[in-house]
Amino acid sequence: MNALLETRSRIEHALARKLSVLGSAVRQWEPFSREGAVVEGIGLMIEARGIELGIGEICSIGSDPPVAAEVVGFREGRSLLMPLGELRGIRPGLSVSCREKRPQAWVSEQFLGRVLDPMGHALDGGADPEGAVPVPLYGEPVNPLVRRRVDSVLDTRVRALNALLTMGQGQKVGLFAGAGVGKSTLLGMMAREADVDVSVVALIGERGREVREFLERDLGEEGLSRSVVVVSTGDQPSLLRVRGALFAMSVAEYFRKQNRNVLFVMDSLTRFAMALREIGLATGEPPTARGYTPSVFAQLPRFVERAGGLEGEGSITGLYTVLVEGADMTSDPLSDALAAILDGHILLSRDLAAEGIYPSVDLPHSRSRVMPVIADAHHRALAGTFLRYESLYRKSEDLIRVGAYVPGTDPELDQAVSLHPRMMEFLSQPAGEGISFAESLSALEEVLEGEDVRVASGEGEL
Repeated sequence: MNALLETRSRIEHALARKLSVLGSAVRQWEPFSREGAVVEGIGLMIEARGIELGIGEICSIGSDPPVAAEVVGFREGRSLLMPLGELRGIRPGLSVSCREKRPQAWVSEQFLGRVLDPMGHALDGGADPEGAVPVPLYGEPVNPLVRRRVDSVLDTRVRALNALLTMGQGQKVGLFAGAGVGKSTLLGMMAREADVDVSVVALIGERGREVREFLERDLGEEGLSRSVVVVSTGDQPSLLRVRGALFAMSVAEYFRKQNRNVLFVMDSLTRFAMALREIGLATGEPPTARGYTPSVFAQLPRFVERAGGLEGEGSITGLYTVLVEGADMTSDPLSDALAAILDGHILLSRDLAAEGIYPSVDLPHSRSRVMPVIADAHHRALAGTFLRYESLYRKSEDLIRVGAYVPGTDPELDQAVSLHPRMMEFLSQPAGEGISFAESLSALEEVLEGEDVRVASGEGEL
């Protein structure tokens, strides 16, 4: 009897869930489609007349086969659309129809372990995940008083970050790096090893060759099993690249709502901004610095701020890569703007990478703005001492290398030179080796054993 009651309860629960999903879908769907026609197409833009559409709505152009397009603007009674696929075959007079009321993403628990495109379809050869529910594609603005403070340490399992640039759950961090300095390796380490429940990886604007390399070499089967990977390569339309980033963030929000701690890894935020720039220029926006349109700088903070922890829910820790050359993050208007809206930045050094130090974190030019809050006084003192010696060595590195520095001139610099080999060994970590937060602090204490560690007071930034 009990078994029958349990079976009945499970069936009722499953039916209720299905009906809830269907109800949400019905509310988003119009019983009759609105229709218009293509009147003009220039570059990436298609203009349609005879149909009233809202920005963000998805339409179908033609029927053999239909081409999906998104509304990006309107002018003089015409709707401006950009296709999510190829423009070939689109001609004047083709029908434009729309049923969906507002843009949304369909997300499922079965996304875990899968590689998906920006529309939620499988790229890994398997069937499309089932049991999806609709969630807002663009997210909702978060009341700042509902947002949780970043007061818990995130164990990244990367020794240099744990000990010297401590990250917190719900923090938003930029990984500023050029090509060939170990960016993908570090992202893979964190997505695979970090102490979180789910990793959501958005590969936006990447070369097709790099996607499989990242999945098989950097993320691996173990990392993929707890991850959702969304891919939109650089050869796809700009609108699809933007949708890929938005869809991946919606997936992260879905898991956060289930009280899970999520690591959102995006490579790269720069290419997302470039896709936004393409859309803005196509719709007629004026270019500003480096050709970026005003809407780019308006949309980036809104997108980045979707990460974080919420009261009564889990958290999303955001790790966004930003493409830069050299150590000057202010030379590019985009990287300068992003450094200002993020909770910290990690700069990867080409010089350290050339020396074989991976991850090649440039400590003097990196900062975690939440570390003074989440790290205790002893930890902050250890990190401050390490950073002081590292900065001293870097400032005099050229003199030391050519033999122009005379030992005994500066006792503190002498100590920095003596500690340098141990410090570089501390920073270097094999890609397949995860090191816990406690182990990272113990290793830092060993490096600085016997040193004058100055315990800082208060919670000022390092």
